[in-house]
Parts: sequence; structure tokens; C-alpha cells
Amino acid sequence: MNPWITPEEAWAAIQRGRGKGVRIAVLDSGIEADHPDLGGLELVDDIAVVEDGMKLKVVPGGGRDLFGHGTAVAGILRAAAPEAEIGSIRVLGESLSARTAIILEGARQAIERGYHILNCSLGCGVPEHVLKYKSWVDEAYLKGVHVVAACNNQDSGRPEWPGFFTSVITVNMARTEENGHVFYKPGHLVEFAARGVDVDVPWSGGGTKKVTGSSFAAPRVAGMLACLLSEVPRIPPLQAKALFHRLARPWTPVITGPNER
Repeated sequence: MNPWITPEEAWAAIQRGRGKGVRIAVLDSGIEADHPDLGGLELVDDIAVVEDGMKLKVVPGGGRDLFGHGTAVAGILRAAAPEAEIGSIRVLGESLSARTAIILEGARQAIERGYHILNCSLGCGVPEHVLKYKSWVDEAYLKGVHVVAACNNQDSGRPEWPGFFTSVITVNMARTEENGHVFYKPGHLVEFAARGVDVDVPWSGGGTKKVTGSSFAAPRVAGMLACLLSEVPRIPPLQAKALFHRLARPWTPVITGPNER
């Protein structure tokens, strides 16, 4: 384990870092790998978890995004950490939804394949599924894998998982033009916010789209984390989260997004 580093050292590492050597798994709707805005991105993995009768199977992703969402996330990651290695784990379908079992298998695949960060711009609000999500979030924590998640876009205080687990860095949308900053709101399970209101992102079909949502804030923080890990490897998840507490700016009414009550 690395010795504790100061917030000042961590911020300097984020500014220097470009994500080199850090692997980020995008658990999403797939990534359109040949999108012109992704700059010739070569995916580490491109797989999809699909239903096969009563079972699940892992198949090639084929460079496809079934919705556009995953491509947007990849574009934000690419801008934030240009040398990070990105893998596409398609778990969301054409309606941007999925069974919990599919998401669990996607997370398991990402952990087993050695990813350092899991970007989960998704959430499940079914209370009966909490322990299913906890199983893989705990496994990630024990293996030193960082989980960065989005929160509910209608009400950030509505419980959703994996975002409402304390080992997860959960990010809401902020009204700001600054891409490289994170904001902190103590006393909430959704503790962080980053730019995510009216942002231009790559979308499926080679196009672009202006979007708003916590889904597009989470990868900004995941990218910052990748930059940090590329300069100071093997920081455990809770140490990284504590550093972001110290590095973040205060959460103010000016930056508050539309889903804050």
C-alpha cells in the first residue's frame, strides 16, 4: 500500500496525470468504438452480457452502442484521462435498462478482467436487490477496485445502488462550465458533484448531443481518479474517496442541479 499522500500532492498528481496504465470499465449501453469524437479509441474489451434462455452469456460487443449513453460516457472519460485504457461492458439495452443479474455479471466480468475503475452511470432503486449489488461492490472494495456511480436524475436523495453504498464515489450533476473540478456536499450519500448540466457529448450514429444528467458527471470524476492512479498507483478506494473530500470545492446553490430537493 502506498503511504498517505497529502491533498496537495494528490491535486498535483491529477493535474500531471493522463490516466496511463489505468483501466476503466464502462458498464453501460456499449461504446461506438469508431465514433469520430473518440479519436481512434481501441477498447481493451468490448463485450455484452445478454440473455440466452434462462441463462446469461457473454458475447462480443461489436463496437455497438444500443442507445448512445455509453459512447457519451466514453467521450467524457477520453477527455478527462486521454491515456486511460477503456473497456466496454455492455449491460444496458435499447431502453437503457437491464435486469439486475445482467449488471451483476457485467461487474463480475470487469473485476475479473483486472479493471481499476468501474464507471457505473446507472442505478437500481429496488430495495429487494440491495444485497445483490452489495455482493459485487464489496468484492470490488476487497480487491482495491474503485467504483464511481451516478445518482437518480429526478431526486438525488432517492436511494439507488450502487450509488448509495459508502465505499462508492457517487456523483451528481453540477451547473458549471468547469470540467476539471469536483464539488463536495457532506452529510449525504451522494457526496460529490461535477459538470453534468447542458454538456455536449458524442452520441451513437457518429453524432453529438446536448445532455443533462448525473450519468455524465460520474465519468468526469472517474477520469480525475484515473489521472491520480496513473501517478500514484494502488491507492485503495477509501483513501481515494477521502482525498476527493479534501480536494473538492464546497457544494453551493449556484452549481446545484435540477434533481436537488
